[in-house]
Amino acid sequence: MNMPTRLTEIIDEFASAPRDVVLEMLLEYVDALPPLPADMIGHDGMEQVPECQTQFFLRANVQPDRRVEMWFDCPPEAPTTRAFAGILAEGLAEASVEEVLAVPSDLYQRMGLAAAISPLRVRGGSAILARLQRQVREQS
Repeated sequence: MNMPTRLTEIIDEFASAPRDVVLEMLLEYVDALPPLPADMIGHDGMEQVPECQTQFFLRANVQPDRRVEMWFDCPPEAPTTRAFAGILAEGLAEASVEEVLAVPSDLYQRMGLAAAISPLRVRGGSAILARLQRQVREQS
C-alpha cells in the first residue's frame, strides 16, 4: 500500500522547493491542525511525545472501516512542531491503517527539512510519526 496522494504531493512540493523557502512552506501548516474534541481538552486519552522540545500530545483511533482518525495538540508557541503535525493532519486525512503505516520514518528528511531546521526538531517530528504509527498498529 502506498501513502495517501495528498501526503505524497506535500512531500514532493517540499522536496522540489528551493532550500531558502522550505521553512516558510513548513510554517504554512501551523494552522492545519483541527481543534481537539471537547473530551480531549486537557489531553485526556492522549499520549505525550517526550522527544519533542515542547509539550506535544497525540491520539489515533482506528475506525471499524480501518480509517484512522488522529488528533494532535501542541501550543502555538511551537510553530515548527505544530507544522509537523499539520502536515500529518492534512496529508493523512481520511487515510487507512495501511496508508498511515506506509509513511516512511524518514518523512521529514525526504521533504528536505533536515537542511532547513535543527536535527533536534527533525527528531521530534519523526517521534510524532513513530508514536502515531505505533498507536495505529496496536489498534489494528
